[in-house]
Amino acid sequence: MESLASQARPAAVLWLAGFLQAARLHRVVSFCASSRALFIRIAQCFLLNGLIFLGSLLTLKSVVIPTLLWILPEQCNQMGGQHLCDHKAAISIYSFLRSGLVEIFYVFWFYPLYIFSFILSTLWYNDIAKHALEVVRSRSLDSTRATNAHNITEAEDQPEGFDRVALGIGEQVYSILLLTIFFAEVSVIGYIPYFGKAMNFLLLSLMYAYYCFEYKWNFFAVSLNKRLEFFESNWAFFAGFGAPCVLPIFFFSPLTSYGFMAILYPLFVLTAAGTQAEQVINELRPAHEGKLQRIPVFFVAKRLTTQALQLFPAMQKEE
Repeated sequence: MESLASQARPAAVLWLAGFLQAARLHRVVSFCASSRALFIRIAQCFLLNGLIFLGSLLTLKSVVIPTLLWILPEQCNQMGGQHLCDHKAAISIYSFLRSGLVEIFYVFWFYPLYIFSFILSTLWYNDIAKHALEVVRSRSLDSTRATNAHNITEAEDQPEGFDRVALGIGEQVYSILLLTIFFAEVSVIGYIPYFGKAMNFLLLSLMYAYYCFEYKWNFFAVSLNKRLEFFESNWAFFAGFGAPCVLPIFFFSPLTSYGFMAILYPLFVLTAAGTQAEQVINELRPAHEGKLQRIPVFFVAKRLTTQALQLFPAMQKEE
């Protein structure tokens, strides 16, 4: 119990610090004012995911469904003639037609729009992060900070030429597989009774925080081992940072929450680009006294990823 109590204060201090850093949305205005290309990408995200995607959902729920209920009422007393009430099958037919028309709306509009939005937004997020980090690097006041993605961007022994490219590709493949397995792990944990939802929220917060900072770490060529070590050593800070991005999942339906998160996510990518994580954590060291213990957040995902990658040489030998 004493060990748990000793962790509560530093965890709370760092969680709040991460949350407040994520909430510094004024950085979005600063970045957009510094880069026209960035401003255009942000506007496109709002147009696609806000006006078109969420607007379509609002139109469905406030216009299309009420219209269908008026044309194909669900209660007998709403039907035009009493003779229809005498036929019990009429209400069932109306209900079937209503459901069928709504499903057609989803199949031919929402699901294709969701896929289109997901692919296009992913490409735009990369552009947004790139433009924002170029602004960070170009600012004279960030001459020391720009090399800091927790000071883990300092020069280190790295291979050159083809070996460096191969290493970069290998790390990207490992990272994608690692996060995919971690996401599956988080989804499964959400179904555990009693504490599953709380764990799901915590792990989703960590996952989205990692996504937000990964653009920065990639841009400044931070090695995968160093970013994972820093992330797991300061997990409370990143849990706090990712919390605002995850909140819509717990208040809206899946499609609606996706629309809100697709709008909010690039904003948090920008706040991550402007956050000097190590500096913030070090400044709070008197409050948390550096007592926060490292939690191997990705332990299971790393084990499974390593085992999955080991299958490829085995398959080649069998061939």
